[in-house]
Amino acid sequence: MADIIPFKKPKAADKHKGKTLCKNGFHKWIEDKKMGFDVKQGKLLTRYCCSRCKITKIKST
Repeated sequence: MADIIPFKKPKAADKHKGKTLCKNGFHKWIEDKKMGFDVKQGKLLTRYCCSRCKITKIKST
């Protein structure tokens, strides 16, 4: 006999977990240490990455 696997529809909360905050502009920014120095502008760059949706942004300091 084969094992019967129950297939359930995922709940809306589980499907969109953590994405609704980012859609409304509430990202969870974490500093990424891979960015360095911009030679053309002569400024130090800092790269930020959202831990939920993996979008990156770069700020110069």
